[in-house]
Amino acid sequence: MTSEELDIVFKDAVERVNKHKQPFPADILLKLYAYYKKATNDYGKPKSKKPIINAFKTNALFQAQDISENQAKQAYIDLVNNYFLYRK
Repeated sequence: MTSEELDIVFKDAVERVNKHKQPFPADILLKLYAYYKKATNDYGKPKSKKPIINAFKTNALFQAQDISENQAKQAYIDLVNNYFLYRK
């Protein structure tokens, strides 16, 4: 898959997540958060009003620190596809 194709599929996956009305499980949300931040090169601090949520987000980012932008995009896509394929 070319970089341009990956970008298109990634944007589609982000749109699917944004359109989804039911809540995601916390572990999925944290992975999506970390992969999205990594894929978009957004390294700003988490902005939750609750310190515990910021801690979980920071930990998720830390766990994804060794992957590239394209790997993060692919991981995000895979996670979204698997979630919608296997959710109840």
